[in-house]
Amino acid sequence: MATYEHHEWLKQRDWPAVHRAMIVPGRDLDLLIESYEERDEHGRLPHHWLAAKAQTHTHTLAHVGVQSIWYNEEALTTRDNKGETPINIARRSGACAEIIGLLSFTPEEACSLGWEGMAPLYAPVGYWNNGMTTWIRSRSFADCHKWINEHDDELVREVLKYGNSQLLLEIATESQEYSDSLAFLALRMIHRYPLSLSAEDPVHSKTALKWAQDPEYDACHEIQNVLRLTPKYISSTPFPTLLRHSLPAKYHEIYAPYNTVCQFLRLTVSPNDNAELVAPTIMTNLNVRAALAILFNLNHEMSLGRSIGSQVLEFLLPRP
Repeated sequence: MATYEHHEWLKQRDWPAVHRAMIVPGRDLDLLIESYEERDEHGRLPHHWLAAKAQTHTHTLAHVGVQSIWYNEEALTTRDNKGETPINIARRSGACAEIIGLLSFTPEEACSLGWEGMAPLYAPVGYWNNGMTTWIRSRSFADCHKWINEHDDELVREVLKYGNSQLLLEIATESQEYSDSLAFLALRMIHRYPLSLSAEDPVHSKTALKWAQDPEYDACHEIQNVLRLTPKYISSTPFPTLLRHSLPAKYHEIYAPYNTVCQFLRLTVSPNDNAELVAPTIMTNLNVRAALAILFNLNHEMSLGRSIGSQVLEFLLPRP
């Protein structure tokens, strides 16, 4: 018997409720697909209501949009009792550009692209959140570090915020076995978005620390200690200090060679030339070139992402 539950959530713009139903562990995928093939008394599929209510873009809305089309591509050309397709309704109701773009596909185009083709374009935050979740659950922490290194800070923060900081909850529930890479990832995540420490999951109203302490998951004590830190402390503590206190061995692994090279540059380069180091035409000293190359290799290899690059330039520029 049809319940039209998804229709009602979409009418109310309750994107998080739809999203939770789409991703909840153990969900019945066949039943979800059926829900996106059901017409209500107006002859409308959920896609028609999505089109009618999607004026304001959110990352959750975009994720729901891609997922709903993946469940039923034929909905893109299905007409309701008034003869309107979802794209007709979206244009008439002033839907956001992302939803209009999605609903403009033909069923054949959507089928050809699939989730992997549509999501990076129209729901990148949801897409990368899914990727990070998969890597955390499979303990592929090197992939998580690589992704953080290669993407801009704004996208990284949005992914860490997504789903009320769902990724930190994944860390909390997948951390029974300790590794330096795991603890380093947790520190990087909370440093990028400190408020994730106080975020609560929408179903059980539990923080990441509460989940880590739950006997069912029983995270290792090192991760529990990281999750005991407060947003205020994280926001007021430079990352090197945070790393030195929480992971001293990792701190020395990263910053000992970094500090050595920085000291070499300070002794080698005149303060008057510091401001020009970023210009290749000024860097005629082979030792300086080599030192800078080492710095940027450290930046990449030691999983510090883009942040250390700005630290290097700030270190080298003359102080006012």
